[in-house]
Amino acid sequence: MERVSKIIPYFKKELSSFVNEREITSLAYLSIEHVLGYNRSDCIVNSDEIISVFDFNKIKYIIEELKKLKPIQYILGKTEFYGLKFKINQHVLIPRPETEELVEWILKDKFNTLLDIATGSGCIAISIGSCTSAKITAIDLSERAIMLAKRNAKSNKVEINFKNQDIFQNSKLPKVDVIVSNPPYVLEKEKKYIKDNVIMYEPHLALFVPDDTPLLFYDRISRLATESLNPNGKLFFEIHEKYGKQLYLLLHNRGFVDIELKKDINSKDRMIKAIWK
Repeated sequence: MERVSKIIPYFKKELSSFVNEREITSLAYLSIEHVLGYNRSDCIVNSDEIISVFDFNKIKYIIEELKKLKPIQYILGKTEFYGLKFKINQHVLIPRPETEELVEWILKDKFNTLLDIATGSGCIAISIGSCTSAKITAIDLSERAIMLAKRNAKSNKVEINFKNQDIFQNSKLPKVDVIVSNPPYVLEKEKKYIKDNVIMYEPHLALFVPDDTPLLFYDRISRLATESLNPNGKLFFEIHEKYGKQLYLLLHNRGFVDIELKKDINSKDRMIKAIWK
């Protein structure tokens, strides 16, 4: 019979050839909390507790999935974003820390209505909705993503109007004060530089754009935004670090003003804001 104290060494033994020790420890504690409900302090207090065969088999399953390079968020079916808990599956991207920075930036403004395009898990819309009384609409091409986002909104007690829509088929969006989008922006030719766990498990529909149209979604959304944004409305994007200047020019030429590129915590151009007068 195995004890709680043996779980961390077991993770290190099984995963040492896959990830570094620090990451293994982090993965182990996430798994322990998921299976046993114990945080790090609980693991010390309950170190001599014997684990049931049922729970130990869950631990072994998680390890086997990690060996396949499957992200822990997909294995556990959940993650945290902006202090909230989100259900995650392979129909949506795993929320990233830089997207939290985008949410933080948006929340510095005052607005009554907001539209989130390509909402995925709903992490942007729901996080903003949890901090404001704004009326929020969120759309996505994927019906399965919308289904999951609805569950996330319900579990976080946030009211969002979700719609299954394709912006390339839609010619009209609701009138709002703010539009935000974290659309697909990774070029097909960049696949060879992307980590295997992303390529193998995250939805390509939400990641990649053709090499010859890197600003495909930004061009379409900004065009729709000129008809949808209220006077002095704001447009926010998460962006590809290499295309900040090109997107700046696109927005400028479309008539947006006060355009601002913003760097993320790693000093990369990853966000842009523009105002529609």
